[in-house]
Order: sequence, then structure tokens, then C-alpha cells
Amino acid sequence: MKVSLPEVNFSDWGDVRYLHLGTEWVQGSMKLDAPFDIELEYVQRMMAWLLFVDPASVAKRHAMQLGLGAASLTKFCRKTLRMRTTAIELNPQVVAACRGWFKLPADDAKLQIVVADAATEIRQPQWLGTVDALQVDLYDHEAAAPVLDSEDFYADCRGLLSEDGCMTVNLFGRSSSYERSLAKIVAVFGEEAVWAFKPTREGNTIVLAQREASRPKRPVLADRAQTIQTRWSLPAPKWLRVFKPVA
Repeated sequence: MKVSLPEVNFSDWGDVRYLHLGTEWVQGSMKLDAPFDIELEYVQRMMAWLLFVDPASVAKRHAMQLGLGAASLTKFCRKTLRMRTTAIELNPQVVAACRGWFKLPADDAKLQIVVADAATEIRQPQWLGTVDALQVDLYDHEAAAPVLDSEDFYADCRGLLSEDGCMTVNLFGRSSSYERSLAKIVAVFGEEAVWAFKPTREGNTIVLAQREASRPKRPVLADRAQTIQTRWSLPAPKWLRVFKPVA
């Protein structure tokens, strides 16, 4: 069965470029004068997995994005963090748009864009246990609810993760229930392994789940947050005011 995919377009407002899938809903953004920075607050928070790993180990790790959006996370992980980076995107037009309008580099030894259905692709054996930072941001053109949001899907996500790997998920939408989505994630990962931010002003709530719960102490998190801000210019100290375990 042929899937009908939405048309991809972009708009510029001031010094920011926005990606759209045929509607006014924003699917991602880029600062025109800083194309490799992460511009949106909720997308910055998708990087909260950095709080749970030794900063010196980051460049040796593997990041995977489910849903390319405007490639903010993909570019940041590959260019700024120098990680091996894989993105899985269903719509080839989105990949073309990111390459043409959003400065997504060509594939190389450390960057791979896979055009595929994430639900199917993440079951492929070559990915299992290889991902240290899994970033899930899967929305349709109406941005109404996550496209993949079942316990089975989250179990497949957990199967991708390395022993100290983390998944971050953007939960947002008019018809979705944050509580229902969170309950599914907790059912798969266990309550001790799940953390959540307060919602952003726009209504995006980022949830983080560890493959194995580690519960670092507050001073460790504060120290890492400062390093993250100094080294990679992400507002990690601010995160700690609005980020805590769900249990």
C-alpha cells in the first residue's frame, strides 16, 4: 500500500527558518546565522541524556534520531558533539529539504540518514544494543499526537539502547494524553528509570528513560550540567530546575 506523504515547505521569519509539512505547524527550525545550534527550547531538552554520561565519552557514542524534523538534533550530534549519528526518516522529501534548506551535511563515516518507517527499521538486528542516545520526535503533519506511542514501540526503543543508553521523547499534541504516554514508557522502562521535564510554554514535555536506572546524585548532575553549558552551550543548569524523576 502506498503511503501518502505530506508536502514539505519552509518559511523564514526574521533570522529563523522553519520547516512545515504542508501546514502552519512547525516541525523544526534553524537560526540562519547559527545553523548548527539548537534553536527551540524543547529540542535542546532532548539532549538531557548528556547529564547521565561522562562528558569525555560523548564523542565515542552513537546517537539515533527517529524523525529528522529540521535536522537540529542530527546536525548537533554529528557536528558539535562529533558522535556517530543515525537518523531514521519516513519522508524522503524531508531529507531533501534538510539537505537543501537546513544545512544537513552529506552522509559520511559518522553520519547515516535512513529513509524508512522507524517502527520497522528499529527492529533490524544491526541496531540492537548499539544506541547510546535515542531521540524520538515522531509527529504527522498536523502535530496532533505521536505517530508511534505503544508499549511495543517503547519496548523496541529500549532494545536499541546500550547498557547506559537513554531515550528522550517529545510528548506534545492536542489529542494525545501525556499521562497515557508516560504510563506506557514507565511500563517498559520501570518507574525508577524515567525522568521528565515540566512542559515548555508551547506545551512540549520531554521525557527521558534510561535502559538501566542510575539515579545520579544532585551534585553530579549539577557538575555535568555546568560542563555541558561550558563545552556545548546548552542551558543545562536551567534544566535541573524543571527536570526530575517521575517516581
